Amino acid sequence: MRPRIGVTGGIGSGKSTVTQGFAQWGCHVIDADQIARSLTLAGGAAIAPIAAQMGAHFIGADGALDRAQMRDAAFREPAFKAQLEGILHPLIRQLIDQQYQQASTETDAPLVIFDIPLLAESSQWSPRLDQVIVVDCLESTQIARVQQRNQLSKSAIEAIMAQQASRLQRLRKADWVLWNETLSLQALGDQVFDLYNQLIANYCPPQPD
Repeated sequence: MRPRIGVTGGIGSGKSTVTQGFAQWGCHVIDADQIARSLTLAGGAAIAPIAAQMGAHFIGADGALDRAQMRDAAFREPAFKAQLEGILHPLIRQLIDQQYQQASTETDAPLVIFDIPLLAESSQWSPRLDQVIVVDCLESTQIARVQQRNQLSKSAIEAIMAQQASRLQRLRKADWVLWNETLSLQALGDQVFDLYNQLIANYCPPQPD
């Protein structure tokens, strides 16, 4: 079985850039957000349970989750968020496990990268991963990057960040930290390559002839 390397970081930290860097070096990336989105598209495995347990009004005319309505409901009533997670998380874990099995048996990837934005928010991931990489930067930098990327207001970004773990909570989960405060894309890519080589040395040492 391939080594399981978790990558996490707050919004705007550069986590997606880091996971893309690992993919460029031949690692297989499992994207938890992408899996969650697939479950809530029309025909997704989460649509029927959401409609049955939370109400059909959360499903749009296109058959997919009405994300705006669910987001508004979750901000007004935290119980909605917990109920949605209770539906999604077991399905996400199941699909992640399936993808990991496939990556281990059907690909030549030396490492499997688990891209998990909310890794620090749940105790379930630590025992399921061999190592955790945290991509870190100042909160002010997170806000500036997301404002530039998504044109969201500062208050909207702060509301998103308030729903996530703090920097300290994430760093407590870290085996490795990539400090992405002032790095250029090239410099961040170089850090990813250095870390990739260290992980390969640890988990995939050359075999004697």
